[in-house]
Amino acid sequence: MAEPGPPRGAFVVAVNPRAGRGRAVEDAHRAAELLRTGGDEAVVLSAGDLGALVALVRDRLRAQALTTRALVVVGGDGMVQAGLGVLVELAGQGIDIPLGVVPCGTGNDLARHLGVPLRDPVAAAGRILRRLDDPGARRLDVGRARFADGRTSCFATALCAGFDAVVNERANRWLHLTGSTKYLLAVLAEIVRLRTVRYRLEIEDAGGRRRTERRDGVLLNIANTSSVGGGLRIVPGAREDDGLLELFTVAPLGRARFLFLFPRLFSGRHVALASVRIERVRSVAVDAPDVTAYADGERLGPLPVRVDVLPSAVRVLA
Repeated sequence: MAEPGPPRGAFVVAVNPRAGRGRAVEDAHRAAELLRTGGDEAVVLSAGDLGALVALVRDRLRAQALTTRALVVVGGDGMVQAGLGVLVELAGQGIDIPLGVVPCGTGNDLARHLGVPLRDPVAAAGRILRRLDDPGARRLDVGRARFADGRTSCFATALCAGFDAVVNERANRWLHLTGSTKYLLAVLAEIVRLRTVRYRLEIEDAGGRRRTERRDGVLLNIANTSSVGGGLRIVPGAREDDGLLELFTVAPLGRARFLFLFPRLFSGRHVALASVRIERVRSVAVDAPDVTAYADGERLGPLPVRVDVLPSAVRVLA
């Protein structure tokens, strides 16, 4: 019997060890086992903190760019965000490595949008293998947030700069809870402090027209995909590959009307309400006092921020 040939390449599997209440490392190895069935290697990388993990991944991909089949991230949307940042950086250097997602986090909103199986790492890895050599594999637009101090962050799902950012801040402190239940409880805890924010917006719309306006609201999201917070479908019609973002705002509401609105976010039925406004845009600059921006469930920093889109920035295996 002939000896098997050398591996064709390698998958780099990056895992957030804290995701899924510690289940992510096990899920990463289960996914890696399946990824090896095609004759490729699968190297699992982990680290004690996200910064160290990003450095490991970046160094590995740079050193073995020609033989890397894909970067597979295992965790939640924050782990996806970290992986995207590396891939966008490498794409700027002419290195095009696709992204695979094995969801094992709190929100998993990119996975929801792309139809990736949520609680089955083997099925998610199987989806990656089936899409690996597909010439029609989709490309993912990436949101880019640029802050006044020069920092830049990429995101996959949405940037939040309203009540939902406050909710994220609280939810991230509750390490014993996961999924949409954690987000819902954080909403209920913060509803008593619901406040109207006066935003200053600089908008470039889908047609390239620019305008500046003041807008009051309780929610503001700049979305690349359809949901946030573990399944809140804020922009049900969002597309990840249209080269545009969706500016989602909700006008000032009292607590009772907000509680009427909130459950409709899970089904997308809120879009018919008069208080809801959704606009397709190329870029938005946002400023407001005492507001911290979040994206993909991760804290980015205080406003002001300018957000635009990197069209078709990353090939995604989903």
